[in-house]
Amino acid sequence: MNTQTENEAFETFLKSASRPESFKTNPNYPNDTLLEERLSQIHKSDVDNFNETQKAKVLQLSDDELKAELNRRESAKVSARESYKDLVQDTLPKALLNLTALSQLLSEAKRDIFKYFENILELKSQVFGIKEKQQTHTFSTEIGEITIGYRVTDGWDDTASAGIEKVSKFINSLSKNAETAALVDMVFNLLKKDAKGNLKGSRVLELQKLETKFNNAEFSDGVKIIAAAYKPVRSCWFIEAYTILDDGKKVNIPLAMSSADFPAGYEFQFNKS
Repeated sequence: MNTQTENEAFETFLKSASRPESFKTNPNYPNDTLLEERLSQIHKSDVDNFNETQKAKVLQLSDDELKAELNRRESAKVSARESYKDLVQDTLPKALLNLTALSQLLSEAKRDIFKYFENILELKSQVFGIKEKQQTHTFSTEIGEITIGYRVTDGWDDTASAGIEKVSKFINSLSKNAETAALVDMVFNLLKKDAKGNLKGSRVLELQKLETKFNNAEFSDGVKIIAAAYKPVRSCWFIEAYTILDDGKKVNIPLAMSSADFPAGYEFQFNKS
């Protein structure tokens, strides 16, 4: 029940209630005190929507009448919350069924796309006499472009920490002067770990480039240990697709739920201010 309907119901109730005569004649029970006590029993969000006339009419209620009205409001609130839970119970299975079907369609489409280009790659290896093993493959025509491949995340074995320790030990041993300060800062930045506690694989190459600058066996050995500890992990197979417009502009075809727009004519209204 919305606030307006609640207030209308309460207004009707107030009109039908009668204030006991004792409330009018008892000098030890001032109206302001009584009103404050009465309003304190009503939910603040409801009181905030009362006008001054409605607040004053609360004084007309006997204790039993006020209790009955508060019970009615509480029952209405409980009923509304139960209705909300029932609606979620009814809606969730339909949404899950829809999404499960969509997930299956995406899975089958992904399989089909990879099978299409698996055959093309096999033909390419026969025609050109070489079997490519790169991470991604891109195919394009004048109307569109598709890239298939896999993502890689950085991974390391437990020896990486030994290499980091050797590099850090050497860097800490350097005298701090203007000549070495920048290099020291650079190395420590390269050794910084991400939120998951891993180094970035791309930084190994940067460390290797510094070997000639330092020309130190301890540093070089540490870098070699780090490089040998790098164990990249294949994370997922992906497809990226674009259509190419007449002006040559590439337009992404959204394949993830988060990147797909709603169909034309639909706008999610709940979060609009």
